[in-house]
Amino acid sequence: MRLRNIPGSRETIAENPWCIQQPEQLKGNWHSFFKNEHPIHIEIGMGKGKFLMTLARQNPDVNYIGIEKYSSVLLRALQKMEEKPLDNLCFIRMDAETICDIFCEGEVDKIYLNFSDPWPKDRHAKRRLTSRQFFARYHQILKKDGVVEFKTDNSDLFDFSLEEVKEAGWNLDFSTRDLHHDAALNEGNIMTEYEERFSSMGNPIYKLAASRKKD
Repeated sequence: MRLRNIPGSRETIAENPWCIQQPEQLKGNWHSFFKNEHPIHIEIGMGKGKFLMTLARQNPDVNYIGIEKYSSVLLRALQKMEEKPLDNLCFIRMDAETICDIFCEGEVDKIYLNFSDPWPKDRHAKRRLTSRQFFARYHQILKKDGVVEFKTDNSDLFDFSLEEVKEAGWNLDFSTRDLHHDAALNEGNIMTEYEERFSSMGNPIYKLAASRKKD
């Protein structure tokens, strides 16, 4: 269960230099914010930030933006950034439903979705980050050769996601139902906090990558 109620977390986030307070004002100008023309990769539902911070350290020629809805979770990532700052990483506290208000058409090169909320009730299906409704949003902000990568330990959510890739009219670039035992796909894999926990329990990790079909 994610931590969601730490007193004062919103106030701390509002004062933190690594958290963008009015990201809609940077729509179409993220390269100016980072002061370079490097590719932009985003993680939606970044949790405590381990995955994205590792990527940012390994790839200084890529700009990373972490998006997290819950203040108390984002606070953990900000605390890590204070210990080891990274110039190519920033954070946004927001609900992903409004992501098209933050990035303009073709502004993002890659999207990571890691261990997203499964929203198990059928009536909440459109809230899942791999729903066709969200793929429509990703289609708007990704470059024409942009990619979405998704990892989960939830088999029902993975089955749903495979169907939604097809229904959204996207290409399924690859999929695996046991990432950690797939030598090719697991090469260079960076584990999230959730991934470490679930895999240590013996749970298989599912992963897929999907790309936009050309307009």
